[in-house]
Amino acid sequence: MAVTIHSQSTFEGTLRSAKTSLMFSETLRLALDSFRASKVRFLLTMLGMIIGSASIVLVVTVGLTGRQYALDTLSSIGPNMVEMQYNGGATIGPDGASTPDYMTREDEAAVLAQVPGIAQSSPMLEIHTPISVGEGKVKDVMLLGVSPRYKDVRNLGVMAGRFFDDQDSVMHDKVGVMVEPLAKEIFGSDQAAVGKVLSMSGVPVTIIGVFKQRVDTFGQSEISDTTMLLPYTVARYFTGTDTVKEIFFTMKDPADVPRGGARILELIRSRHRKTSNYTAFTMVAILDTMAKVADSLTYVLTAAAFITLVVSGVGIMNSMLANVSARIREIGIRKALGATRREIRLQFLTEAVFLSLSGGVVGTLLGLAVPVSVNLLTPVHIPMSITSAIVALFTSVLVGVVFGTLPANRAAALDPVETLKYE
Repeated sequence: MAVTIHSQSTFEGTLRSAKTSLMFSETLRLALDSFRASKVRFLLTMLGMIIGSASIVLVVTVGLTGRQYALDTLSSIGPNMVEMQYNGGATIGPDGASTPDYMTREDEAAVLAQVPGIAQSSPMLEIHTPISVGEGKVKDVMLLGVSPRYKDVRNLGVMAGRFFDDQDSVMHDKVGVMVEPLAKEIFGSDQAAVGKVLSMSGVPVTIIGVFKQRVDTFGQSEISDTTMLLPYTVARYFTGTDTVKEIFFTMKDPADVPRGGARILELIRSRHRKTSNYTAFTMVAILDTMAKVADSLTYVLTAAAFITLVVSGVGIMNSMLANVSARIREIGIRKALGATRREIRLQFLTEAVFLSLSGGVVGTLLGLAVPVSVNLLTPVHIPMSITSAIVALFTSVLVGVVFGTLPANRAAALDPVETLKYE
């Protein structure tokens, strides 16, 4: 007896499942039939969904591309660099005279000895002086006394000749390298500048190379169009002191920059007067700010793309209301044959979702086709966001549900007797 009851229960459950599956499949078939009957109208209605979905994907793609480009550019300036700057403060001598409390080479040596994770460093001595360029002409230039490691710290490219090395620095060779715009202004070309001798405050300096910055630093560099670099040991001739205004350090791991910058700043402050002011400048804050700006811009543009979807949702609602009006007798016949309000509502809601989702799928595929084509056909890499595609499809379904509810409710609420009388 128990077996019979169990078998009957299983049979009824299977029957209910089959009936439900049949009803839903019939609803889908009716939605497809409705689409085929008014293809042009539905295709025009879908156009808004196609444009909106494609816009979401493309806007996110453009935002990610711009964000990645900006971050890559800023990172190439020196994401692992810590730039120590002197901002003010003085020491009082025995005679009561005050002297700027600049950093020294001893500070640099102390940092290298006590702060782990530093790859290389370079002091910087800044001098503004006129130089003789021949034929009685004088040019105001900015001389920077740096170490040979400055080339790597600042990501400089040598365009002609060579950069000075450790031997030049140790031997106090009076050599220098000139920034490319200055070389072209004075000598006409990079190659023409190499080997020339310039007089700087009576000191002859041989130009052994021409350099430029590999990337645009957006003003985040001490190098200008009138800059020459000399070995620090030679630049000291022009000041007679061992003080420096800035010291550059690079960390082996960019992730250690915040910690390393704080430790370097703490150490240098401990070696000077408490009233002296120093700053540890890094690119970390700029990188974070740039990422936030790029993300905010992407959000704003994505919101604008969502407006397109909302407008297309209104179009879907108008189209479905017209569809309900055109099929009043069909609705009456279905109700007369036993269709419930729920089934009528589900039918028209399914048609609205089908309409919006179809446009969303086409638009999403078109939006993804652009970065995929660029990545396959060109050497340029454009980042793609699968999340944006999922959001576009989800939004398409949501638009169909929201804007299809009113037409579906209106169809379900129609009186069967009145609909059969409708002409």
